[in-house]
Amino acid sequence: MLGQWLDWSLDGQLPACRKGAFASGTYHLHAPGILELTPNAASPDAHACIFSAAIHGNETAPVELLGEWLSGLEAGAVTLGAPVLVILGNLPALKAQQRFITTNLNRLFNRELDAKGEEPDRARELMTTVDDFYARHSGLPKLHYDLHTAIRDSHYPRFVVAPFSETATEATQWGWLAAADMQAVLHQHQHSWTFSHYSKHYHAAQAFTFELGRVAAFGHNNMASLKPMRALLTALSEGRSPANQPTAPMPFFQVQHELIRQSTDFQLCFAEDTANFSRFEPGTLLAQDGEAGDFRVADTPLYVVFPNANVEVGARAALLVAPVA
Repeated sequence: MLGQWLDWSLDGQLPACRKGAFASGTYHLHAPGILELTPNAASPDAHACIFSAAIHGNETAPVELLGEWLSGLEAGAVTLGAPVLVILGNLPALKAQQRFITTNLNRLFNRELDAKGEEPDRARELMTTVDDFYARHSGLPKLHYDLHTAIRDSHYPRFVVAPFSETATEATQWGWLAAADMQAVLHQHQHSWTFSHYSKHYHAAQAFTFELGRVAAFGHNNMASLKPMRALLTALSEGRSPANQPTAPMPFFQVQHELIRQSTDFQLCFAEDTANFSRFEPGTLLAQDGEAGDFRVADTPLYVVFPNANVEVGARAALLVAPVA
């Protein structure tokens, strides 16, 4: 059954029987792309876990990763010891193998959202799903790992974005992420209304956005590089403490500035294939905008992350970051 879940989700249909059992727990198909797993016996160390993927439809490696983990669960190689909500976010975009249909779903997770359309409707459905899941498991610590891949190469192919929130990140999380072979951490500097930010901001969950390599089509992802990440998901789903490693090799960055596209007359002043975490020296011209004017690096070098000049007017075209302790 679990192995067929992706096909059912992409078809936008649910089987006649939406609930069932496997060796170590039960499943409930709440809606296309929304699967809840409940253990027969929860471990004392269990978290209420949310694993999400395909918030952008062309990011297939996380979908394959969750598929491998679910196959292990169904085969009995993984024993469920924690409640887990598994989400595939933008199903029409996943089926079309494109980033989104009309607008970026990963900017819509705000309870004050009033926009209309397919992606805003899906954002509201997913926010309600998260609220209900955490309410059902209010006695457990909350966790949300939102799994992505980046649209370009990176000097750190596997990195983590920590959403801005008043909720502190537990020190153990950094050791878990280091053991999962995450190569860098980026701290957001303000509210960003991403899916992981939603869980951290509204539910005080330990929540992160994971960038697990570069976008590729199904069957063309380097899944071997994600074995440590799969081990982390497996440990959490089994309700046990994951592997822990020193964080010294993992650099931390903080967002210093967001480049926002203010007009149709906008361009980034560096090569389109510039890798994430590329460094720019003081005085370098990074962007020109018909309304906002030029943006140059000031006195301290900056590194660029997620550059994309082709965003909608008013949307973020790049993050500019600097190393922090």
